[in-house]
Amino acid sequence: MQTHFTRLGRTSRVILFAAALATAAAPLIAVETRYWIQDDFSDFEKGNLNKVSVRSDGRMFLAPVVTELLDSSTPYLWAVARDSKGNVYAGGGGPSGSTAKLFEIGKDGKSKTLAELDGLEIHAIAVDSHDRVYAATAPDGKVYRVVNGKAQVFYDPKAKYIWAMVFSKSGDLYVATGDRGEVHRVTPDGKGAVFFATEETHARSLAMDAAGNLIVGTEPNGLVVRVTPAGEGFVLYQTPKREITAVAAGADGSVYAAGVGSRPAVGQTIAPPAPAPVPVPSPMPSGAGAAVQTRQVAAAPSAASTTALSGGSEVYRIGVDGAPRKIWANTSDVVYALTMDAQGRPLVGSGNKGNVYRIDSDIAYTLLANLAPTQVTAFAVGASGEVIAATGNIGKVYRLGPGIEKTGAFESEPFDATGFSNWGRLSFEASLNGGQIAFESRSGNVNHPNKNWSPWIKAPVAGNGGRLASPPARFLQFRATITASADGKSPEVTGVDVAYMAKNVAPTLSQIEVTPANYRFTSSTSAAPPSGSPQSITLQPLGQRRKSSSAALEISSGLSMSYAKGHIGARWTASDENGDSLSYKVEIKGETESTWKPLKDKVHDKYVSWDSAAFPDGRYLLRVTATDALSNPPGSALTGEITSDPFLIDNTPPVISGLTSTPAANNKVEVRWAVKDALSVIDRTEYSINGGDWTLVEPVTHLSDAQELEYRLVVDRPQPGEITIAVRTADDYDNQTVVKTVM
Repeated sequence: MQTHFTRLGRTSRVILFAAALATAAAPLIAVETRYWIQDDFSDFEKGNLNKVSVRSDGRMFLAPVVTELLDSSTPYLWAVARDSKGNVYAGGGGPSGSTAKLFEIGKDGKSKTLAELDGLEIHAIAVDSHDRVYAATAPDGKVYRVVNGKAQVFYDPKAKYIWAMVFSKSGDLYVATGDRGEVHRVTPDGKGAVFFATEETHARSLAMDAAGNLIVGTEPNGLVVRVTPAGEGFVLYQTPKREITAVAAGADGSVYAAGVGSRPAVGQTIAPPAPAPVPVPSPMPSGAGAAVQTRQVAAAPSAASTTALSGGSEVYRIGVDGAPRKIWANTSDVVYALTMDAQGRPLVGSGNKGNVYRIDSDIAYTLLANLAPTQVTAFAVGASGEVIAATGNIGKVYRLGPGIEKTGAFESEPFDATGFSNWGRLSFEASLNGGQIAFESRSGNVNHPNKNWSPWIKAPVAGNGGRLASPPARFLQFRATITASADGKSPEVTGVDVAYMAKNVAPTLSQIEVTPANYRFTSSTSAAPPSGSPQSITLQPLGQRRKSSSAALEISSGLSMSYAKGHIGARWTASDENGDSLSYKVEIKGETESTWKPLKDKVHDKYVSWDSAAFPDGRYLLRVTATDALSNPPGSALTGEITSDPFLIDNTPPVISGLTSTPAANNKVEVRWAVKDALSVIDRTEYSINGGDWTLVEPVTHLSDAQELEYRLVVDRPQPGEITIAVRTADDYDNQTVVKTVM
C-alpha cells in the first residue's frame, strides 16, 4: 500500500496524521503539491537492492563485496567450513540416485569435487587442527574423514541423521544426531559414544563457547541447552519456537539461538517419526512428526512441513547472566544459519529470499545482502573477516567481504499517485562520506515497469536534489546509484522525497433522479398530509425504480423525505477522481424552453428540494453542475454536469363536471359525474353523504388509470328530506377538488 504525505518534513508524519483527523471536516485541497516519501526499512526493503544494504532504522549504504566461489550444480549445499590455509569445503546432495558430494575451493579460487560419499546429502562439515576434513552424511548418518581426497568412515553413531559437528580444543569431535536427540563425543582415534542425551527428538544444532561448553539446540520443544565438558546439561532457555536451527557463542559469553516454527501446545505429545524406505533429511528435521521421514530426496528447507514453518523465525540472545531476550524476528523469513562476524555481531542466513542479516544491537539490524538462490543454509568466517555462505536452491558458495562494493543501486517500488500526475523535485537526505549518489527516474501508466514505461532519465542533482524530467503519468520509480569514496567509504542515504501534483480531473455526475412530488428533504413537515398520504418516505438506492408509490425507497442512512405539498426534489451521484470537495449548482427550464434558470447554488449535498408552486404546470428539465473550486486555486477548477429526464410539475387540481343526483328505485339515490385532469392521471375519488366519512369509489372502468374518468354511484337514501352528497378527487400529484350536489 502506497502512502501519500503533504510535505511537512519527514519527522512530521504523526503530526500530519493527527492534524488530518482534527480537520477532517475542512475542505480538502486535493490538487496540490504532495510528497512520496521513502525513508524507512519497509520502504527500502520493498524495492530492488543491488549491492546495497539497508538497516532497520532506514539507512541505506553499499553492501559487502559478494563473490561467487562455487556453483556446485547440486540442488542444495547444507554445510560449509574453512581450514587454516584458507581452503573452503562445502557439502550437499542431489536428486534420488545421486551421492553426497564434498567440494573443495582452494585459496587460489579453483574448485573441485573432493569426494563422493555414500548417502544422499552432507549436512555437517568440520575441520580439525591438522586441517583434516570431516563430513557427515544422511540418511543413516556416518562421519567420514577425508584426507588427500580419500574418504574413510571415521565414526558411525548408529543414528538416522547427523545435523551438526564441532571440535573441542582438545581435539574431540562432537556430533549432533536425530532421531534420538543425542550428542556423541568422538576421540581423535575414531572411538565415540553418547555424550549427552537431550531427551528431544533431534539435537539440531551445535556450537562451542570459549569455556569449552557445548551449546545444543533441539527440536521439537525448541530448547537451548548448555552442556559442560563433564556432560552436565542445563536448559538455558525454552524458546517459543519448535526448532533451534542454529546456535552461536559470543566472545563475551553470550549465547545466540535461532528458532523457527510453532512449538506444540503445553501437554501436546509429539509422535516419534515413523521409518520410511528412503528417508531424506532436511534442515527442518521433523516438522510434523512422520512428515520428515517420508520427505523425498533433497527436500528444500521450504518443503518442510507447514507446522515447522508457521510462525516465522526469531533470534534470541541469552546474556552472561542467563537472561534471554528476543533481538530479531521475521514473520516470513526462515533462519537456517547463524554465526558471529569478525566484529562479534551475529549474522543470520535465511530463506526463502536468500537474505543475509546482521544483528547490530538488541534493537537494530541490517539486511546485509541478498544472494540469488532462495536459501542461505550455512556460514563460515575467514581469517580476514570475510564470511563464507553456502546456499540451497541452487547449491552455491559465496564470499561476503571483507570490503564493500564500489558501487550499488536501489530501485524503488513503483509508486502509484492514484491519478495522472506531474513530477517535481526529488530531494534526498544522505551523508556522502566522500562518495557520490546519482538519481534517475522513469514513469508509466501501468503498475509494473516494462517496455511501455519511459526510459530511465537522469535527475540533475545539485545539493540535496533536483527536478525530475520523467513525463507525467500515474506511476513513478526512481533509482539511486551509490558510489564509494576513493578510500572505500560508503555514502549513507536516509530518505528520499519526490514531489508530485495530480492533474485536476473534472467531477463526474453519473445519475440523477427526480423524487416523488409533494415531499422535501427535511425532518419537519410543512403541512399535515391529506388522508391516505404517508407522513414521510425513504428512498431506495438511486437508480432503482420505484415499484409503487408506497414502496420504501432508501436513499442513504438516516435520510428521508417529509410530506410538503407542492414541493419536489432531485438527487444525484457525483465523484471526483482527485478526491476534491464538490459543490453544486442546480438549474431548471421548461422542456420547450432554451434558457436555463437558476434554482439553487452552492449546494453541498447531493440532493435538493424546492417549492414548485411558483412554476406553471408543465414538463421541465433539471441540470446539475458540479465544481471542484473548493479544492483548487482560482482558474484551475473544473466542472461536470448532468441533465435529468423530463419531469412534470402539476399543481392544478382536476375538474369535476356533470355532478347529478336523481332518485332511484327502492329508496336509493343515483349519482353521476366525470373527472378530468389536464396533465395527470386521476389517482383516487371519494364521496361523503351529509358530512359523513369519506368513502372510496371506483370509476365505471374500475381502474384509476386515465386523465378522464366517469363515475356512477347508487347509495341508500339515509333519511327523508334534503341530503348533501360531496365528491372529492385527487390526481397523481395530490391536487384535490371537492364539489357537492343537494337533493
